[in-house]
Amino acid sequence: MSRRKQPSQFSSSGPSNPGPRGRHGRGPGGAKGGGKAGNAGTDAYLYGFHAVLAALANPARMAERLLLTRNAEAELARQGARLPPDLPVRPEIMENEDIAALLPPGAVHQGIALRASPLPDLDVVEACEGTTRVVVLDQVTDPHNFGAILRSAAVFGAGALITTERNSPSLGGALAKAASGALELVRIARITNLVRAIEKLKELGFEVIGLDGDGEAALPELKLSPRVALVLGAEGAGLRRLTREHCDILARLPAAGGMKSLNVSNAAAVALYELFRRGL
Repeated sequence: MSRRKQPSQFSSSGPSNPGPRGRHGRGPGGAKGGGKAGNAGTDAYLYGFHAVLAALANPARMAERLLLTRNAEAELARQGARLPPDLPVRPEIMENEDIAALLPPGAVHQGIALRASPLPDLDVVEACEGTTRVVVLDQVTDPHNFGAILRSAAVFGAGALITTERNSPSLGGALAKAASGALELVRIARITNLVRAIEKLKELGFEVIGLDGDGEAALPELKLSPRVALVLGAEGAGLRRLTREHCDILARLPAAGGMKSLNVSNAAAVALYELFRRGL
């Protein structure tokens, strides 16, 4: 992706990135849509230091408008964080309340916001290329949970996340803030039919494990294949019936005492750590 160079007081030294995120378009088990839903209305901007710096370091993104307060500019300098020198836009210095007016109410923007091109559309095959751990979300709609799951996926080495076009959050500001940069590091495929995507994962050699409180075995007790796709359901509702039926096995997390369930993002973190610990 070419960028027209603009003068900047910063030099390049942003967070690491995964490189180009694949071609645009539709493929096996995939769908169009990608991150485009994340650039409408007040969700057009990413905000917060981690989310913005990670997006600027992602060559699959094109910066369209970068907003900074004087305090945020000073904080970047204090941290030694530097913006890419070849940005196609010049950073705009604005007041805190002027940035807030462009964002959803209550957005904690830390004095920095970025409007950027959406992430490329990926199908299941493209998203899963080169990874042995995949997260599949069955109608997880809360952007904070979704973002936290992305962050755990990045920490514990899950390189791809599969979700549905419908009944999933926009890949916009709130989700990116919760993901703390992981939105740029984990490849995402937004698909139209989750069952078909699960079958495609099986064709690619993934063992599909549905996480369920009533699963027949505890996850740490299972002998798993080298490639695992972990499926998590919506908060409260859990996995839908067809999703459950198409998983290879349903597993539960071990629990002590009367409380046996976790928030979906916490459950994802525990399960992904277990896979990481076992070297899967």
